[in-house]
Amino acid sequence: MITQETSIFWFRRDLRLNDNAGLYHALKANKNVLAIFIFDTEILNQLDDKTDRRVEFIHQSLEHLKLELEKLGSSLLVLYGNPVDIFKTLKPKTVYTNHDYEPYAIQRDEQVRKLLEKQGSELKTFKDQVIFEKLEVMKDDGTPYTIFTPYSRKWKATLSKFYVKSYPNEKYFSNFKKIKPLPFPTLKEIGFIETHPWFPERAIKQSIIEKYDKTRNFPAIQGTTKLSVHLRFGTVSIRKLVQIALKKNGVWLNELIWRDFYHMILFNFPHAAKSAFKPAYNNIKWRNDPDEFKAWCDGKTGYPIVDAGMRELNSTGFMHNRVRMIVASFLTKHLLIDWRWGEAYFAIKLLDFDLAPNNGGWQWASSSGCDSAPYFRVFNPQLQTEKFDPKLVYIKKWVPEFGSKDYVTPIVEHAFARERVLRVYKSSLKE
Repeated sequence: MITQETSIFWFRRDLRLNDNAGLYHALKANKNVLAIFIFDTEILNQLDDKTDRRVEFIHQSLEHLKLELEKLGSSLLVLYGNPVDIFKTLKPKTVYTNHDYEPYAIQRDEQVRKLLEKQGSELKTFKDQVIFEKLEVMKDDGTPYTIFTPYSRKWKATLSKFYVKSYPNEKYFSNFKKIKPLPFPTLKEIGFIETHPWFPERAIKQSIIEKYDKTRNFPAIQGTTKLSVHLRFGTVSIRKLVQIALKKNGVWLNELIWRDFYHMILFNFPHAAKSAFKPAYNNIKWRNDPDEFKAWCDGKTGYPIVDAGMRELNSTGFMHNRVRMIVASFLTKHLLIDWRWGEAYFAIKLLDFDLAPNNGGWQWASSSGCDSAPYFRVFNPQLQTEKFDPKLVYIKKWVPEFGSKDYVTPIVEHAFARERVLRVYKSSLKE
């Protein structure tokens, strides 16, 4: 099936046929393009939960992709294993794919590149999941931005129609390799269990985008698009979303720019993936109480807005962005638990988990990141509730026992926790 006349397009976090940069270049330059996806065991083997929603989301998206390809007379080859080992057995003309900026992905792709070169083949990669990447938006002195506002200004000044224009992949669909439908592994065959979870629909609701600046902070209403999982796995195009944002809502556009910003930060400052962006914050003396961490994870802190958020996350794999900030602040500031504990828990539970924005968000909340909240900013859960869930609709949905004798007492008193964290941070940062 794969001969020296066959070029491969390797799907990863770009699970769509339309407006896909790497796929466009593969189809435009070649006549026999075979689409493949590899369930990467280096990633899957780290997932202890065999009902992981993200694997099921990928599996469903691949089924949809395979059907689309079969309507075009082609199919999708789905493989399971270590990508480096798999490419040792394949001898394609060229392999096309899109850039991935996470540390493991960069290392993996470099190994695949060297292997293919030894085999007389080539790996060609393209920018697809962001508008601007790596070193494309820099300060005038050629160094990376670390503050969002000036970055966003330069991002907007650099933007032109060229950067958001959709790739016309459909013009070259005839260049997919003509083959019969290929086998498709079940979730069970790759070691996972089907649970039929709820997934946000793949729909760009412009009515929500138009009102986003007014509704985005209220978790009880449908005020956000819930497109984050589709951006994470590339079932929607970032270029398409920016086209809409430019016309509909500048605040929503800024959220998309934040995403580019965090990917740029992770690429240029890879140490932030595992330690504080600002090294002085590695000196914070965390309490790291395991019982309090479990209470936070389980949504049993006695702070209803925090508990509602954690229960929503555990139940659905989703958490409203305003609530993400509240629960992250609570863990790091009220409980003085290392932000990496919270980041790791989100990495397990979030359907839309994406290393760059997840890491950036947690470091923002803990004050250790670039352009983060100052360490003396400690969210007051009660005031956040009064402002963003005043009728307690969100809280009562996820914490039905709130207000009854069955609800747990607060794990820590707010004023005490605030005074404690300010003292600990101030002392630690002096060292």
